[in-house]
Amino acid sequence: MRELILGGARSGKSRLAQQRAADSGLAVCVIATASAEDEEMATRIARHRAERPAHWRTVEEPRDLAGALRAEAAADRCLLVDCLTLWLNNVLADDFAAHRRALLTSLPHLPGRLILVGNEVGLGVIPLGRLTRRFVDENGRLHQDLAALCDRVTLCAAGLPLTLKPAPG
Repeated sequence: MRELILGGARSGKSRLAQQRAADSGLAVCVIATASAEDEEMATRIARHRAERPAHWRTVEEPRDLAGALRAEAAADRCLLVDCLTLWLNNVLADDFAAHRRALLTSLPHLPGRLILVGNEVGLGVIPLGRLTRRFVDENGRLHQDLAALCDRVTLCAAGLPLTLKPAPG
């Protein structure tokens, strides 16, 4: 099963994703897309690491998300990607179209369970800068395409999940 969990900053989306990964009963591999490029981000990354069970495998891959998914996916494994928004930020100035295409074409063929976490940024103020507008637009398009490929889509707000697309069966 493939699931997309969306929400704003501090909405509870990562906590929900971790709970669903734990509830899967499968071995869990977290694919972390953040890069510690400053002290504040390093602190955030450390906090996320501390919140995860120590026996979960972590793969840090800020750019080649499709490659990491293909390498780590297995029928007896749950992959948790946290987060798509940081990944988008990492690859937007690069050949984003190729990265996006690789991700979208990989998903239907991955064995096992997959949980994708992303920030819903399109509900706020319309950004003024061209690059920021592109980021918001690409983030929204990516979420739409991923939602179409996922079996379940959940929006998190104030720590409460709202099912947008229920899992089949």
